[in-house]
Amino acid sequence: MADRFAIILAAGKGTRMKSPRPKVLHEIGGRPMLAWSVALAQALGCKRSVVVVGPDMPALSEAAAKLVGAENVVVQREQLGTANAVDAARGALSGAEGQAI
Repeated sequence: MADRFAIILAAGKGTRMKSPRPKVLHEIGGRPMLAWSVALAQALGCKRSVVVVGPDMPALSEAAAKLVGAENVVVQREQLGTANAVDAARGALSGAEGQAI
């Protein structure tokens, strides 16, 4: 079976939640939403997860680095949509062979 890699898109500001905290750092069931996403990727057999964050999100970058390692946190410099966020993750997955989910 081919290796699997997860790309977790977490660059959204969460403005509709009316909170200064990034959306994926809000807790559900005692854990940040981001932690649930990383755990699900691991449960699905993903060898590695790359988290795409927005610019000027130091708390999110730090939390993501604790979960997946700093080398797997990518900053989407300009928030130009989902396809652009996935494209931002390509560099972190350079040389990886398998399926990206």
